[in-house]
Amino acid sequence: MTTAQPLSRFRVLDLTRIRSGPTCVRMLADWGADVIKIEPPDDDTGYANRESSDFQNLHRNKRSLTLDLKSPDGQEVLGRLIEGADVLVENFRPGVKARLGLEWETLHARNPGLVLGSISGFGQTGLYADRPGFDQVAQGMGGLMSITGLPGQGPVRAGIPVADLTAGIFCAMGILIALLDREKTGQGQWVQSSLLQAQIAMLDFQAARWLIDGEVPEQAGNDHPTAVPMGVYPTCDGAMNIAVNGNRMWAAFCDVIGRPDFFDHLDYCSAKHRYLNREALNAQIYEITKTRTMADLTDALMSAEIPCGPINRMDAVFADPQVQHVGIVAEVDSPRRGLQKVLGQAISLSGAEALMRLPTPEAGEHTDAVMAELGYDGAQIETLKAKGVI
Repeated sequence: MTTAQPLSRFRVLDLTRIRSGPTCVRMLADWGADVIKIEPPDDDTGYANRESSDFQNLHRNKRSLTLDLKSPDGQEVLGRLIEGADVLVENFRPGVKARLGLEWETLHARNPGLVLGSISGFGQTGLYADRPGFDQVAQGMGGLMSITGLPGQGPVRAGIPVADLTAGIFCAMGILIALLDREKTGQGQWVQSSLLQAQIAMLDFQAARWLIDGEVPEQAGNDHPTAVPMGVYPTCDGAMNIAVNGNRMWAAFCDVIGRPDFFDHLDYCSAKHRYLNREALNAQIYEITKTRTMADLTDALMSAEIPCGPINRMDAVFADPQVQHVGIVAEVDSPRRGLQKVLGQAISLSGAEALMRLPTPEAGEHTDAVMAELGYDGAQIETLKAKGVI
């Protein structure tokens, strides 16, 4: 394990599964944390296909220890790990956590400096605390599905697991805040996030429309909910996004499409007027943009400093030269699978980088090494294997 990365001095115990928890831990692992992924010796839960691209992308930069957490011997091993760890991350339901002896009070008493990161579906307490959580359920309960899709279409899920991913990112951020605070206090903290909280936080200005303005946002399809013209516009060789915001851009856009008269037209002369007359304005813009090529229109809009861009399929995303330039794709070398491309981090630091040090491990690949680090000798390790503990 390299000592050059920012988080290389921290040991993280990963008891997470599915997506939200692994997303959190992946951020810590990529920046150098020594992550030990703790897995059941015989995982027949069906939650993950280890050979899938999804699993391989989620669990790089980790070491794997198989451990039966329900057995007394397994609890003893986990206890030793906890005593030497900086962070433990889990996304069990609160009741499961209690049965495994992973309540905050118990962990804090055993290791006062430990930071516990917990991700749940709906929170650690309250009416819904023991409900199982799932991303699409959180998208619905958190309001996202009511504002996604075409007007009148009915609820539509987003194309990515927004609640899962953001709950993981928020939890990772909270863990880093707690580690910084520990440098001052010497004490760990319990960091909590949930799919429901994360999803609602991601509503951002749509939530503010209700909280501050008392307005219930509706579906707006490919149009921006409040800014006009901003959305998907046809060209003669495909559709593209165009984003016009503010009077300067509006004036420039009117010139680009050859309709300077739109600028002070009574129906379009202000942001409010354009919003109220969106349908009529867009209909006229469509008739103009569909006569031009995407390349020609893009050049004209870029010259006017108006944001725009193509609507890429996945293959085109990663063929884009700017995507290649920013380095969001990383490679990790697996002894069994060979060189694999994975998603890198969306954060750049001037003095450090996220590194793909380790491929996603085989189940229990590092069990012997981790157990030896805990002080178990060869005979003890073999005994625990024979008993099915590791």
